[in-house]
Amino acid sequence: MIEIKNVNFKYSGSDIGSLNDINLKIAPGECVLFCGKSGCGKSSIIRLFNGMIPNFHEGELGGSVSCNGEELINMPLYKIARKFGTVFQNPRTQFYTVNTTSEIAFGLENMGVAREEILRRVAETAKELEIEYLMDRSIFELSGGEKQIIAFASVYAMNPDVYLLDEPSANLDFTAIEKVRKILKLLKEKGKTIIIAEHRIYYLRDILDRALYLEDGRIIREYSVSNLDKMSYEEHEKTGIRMLELSEMNYTGGHKRNNEGECFLTYFSGFYGKKKYLEIAHARFETGKIYAVIGNNGAGKSTFLSAFSGVMKKTEGFVLENNDVLGRRKRLKNGYIVMQEVNHQLFMDSVLDEITTGKRDIDDGALSNLLSELDLAGLEERHPMTLSGGQKQRVIIASARYSNKRYLFFDEPTSGLDFYHMIKVSELLKSISNDDVYIFVVTHDYEFILSCCDAVVHIENGGLKEQYELDVVGLNRIQEFFLINKK
Repeated sequence: MIEIKNVNFKYSGSDIGSLNDINLKIAPGECVLFCGKSGCGKSSIIRLFNGMIPNFHEGELGGSVSCNGEELINMPLYKIARKFGTVFQNPRTQFYTVNTTSEIAFGLENMGVAREEILRRVAETAKELEIEYLMDRSIFELSGGEKQIIAFASVYAMNPDVYLLDEPSANLDFTAIEKVRKILKLLKEKGKTIIIAEHRIYYLRDILDRALYLEDGRIIREYSVSNLDKMSYEEHEKTGIRMLELSEMNYTGGHKRNNEGECFLTYFSGFYGKKKYLEIAHARFETGKIYAVIGNNGAGKSTFLSAFSGVMKKTEGFVLENNDVLGRRKRLKNGYIVMQEVNHQLFMDSVLDEITTGKRDIDDGALSNLLSELDLAGLEERHPMTLSGGQKQRVIIASARYSNKRYLFFDEPTSGLDFYHMIKVSELLKSISNDDVYIFVVTHDYEFILSCCDAVVHIENGGLKEQYELDVVGLNRIQEFFLINKK
């Protein structure tokens, strides 16, 4: 069905994500995974299929890409859109309306589908994807995971032959990922072709036909599901390929550290306008620990970070540290938040300036070590917006580390990271936690939690459901929450 012959591509002014000597055939109904470390070229292959290369991303392109014998490289985008449907890593980049129902209908309207048929297919999509509760809502009110589901639904409604998915699970909780898994399984049964660029792969176990591993823009290895299942921990770390079986992940967090400070939230609330979105009667936290903030999409995890860090303008109640009341301005001054959508935090013209902005005295040695730890060495002069999603994520994490702030908040810091760089980030956070700081990480990443976190803060319906240490009992609870089938 799909064939790539002798394709080479180099982005204008950059080698990151370029493609080298790509030759590939994909049969109708196949599910093919492209995997590898951040910046290896996975997203570039997706862009070849949907026409973004060469129509939106300039560069030097050679070779041919065809579907059922038709050349795609010079095909008009509206024709490509009838064959290929794309779900991007960041759903905000593909929204055109402000209402969820209108967004799902938008692609059909552009294809000239009759009104009655649009209404039928939108209703059918909502039913089959089990998202009736998300219909006719403002997109601005949705959580990151809910936005991803709507982006998926807008493609599903158009019923393309080929589905192109660029890290569709990046911002989803385990319940939402299970929905996506069921949808993908249904598409497979219908004979649809599925092409995925992804880091988290456990949910693809009974859908995947083969995985193609990329390195420096080349396909260097092919894996079967059986091959992926037999990989050792060292192989996962070396290649960056995530676990196919999450129950195989061992707990390496929970190291004892000096707890020199403690912080309390008392009758703490956060508001957007007049509406209260967060209310915590009481909570206690210690320095030297890494807290995993968990909960389903829309539970209030990001709101917790925004209110606690001082980013949220209206809060009530008390934040106390060693009998010192921390008002919103003091929390802003002493805190650093890494947002879920890192593009909102990239302002400078170079990676180096982005990491060191606001710092008067720069420690070249510490900076060099930090760049090396996060695999950013050699990118100092690159513009941050030219980096891959995972590299951008690591730049902001580096900036947070270099800020020397006392309260560090991370919102889905590993959403675009492979296993290798996820471990790098976990090691960095563990090294930071040795200092007298508070660290909170909103995450849906089970592998990341087990690699570095010490305790769990479970948010539900805008409140604190429970808080516990990751001891033997706590590990059982986190496995139950993430629906891990223990062996």
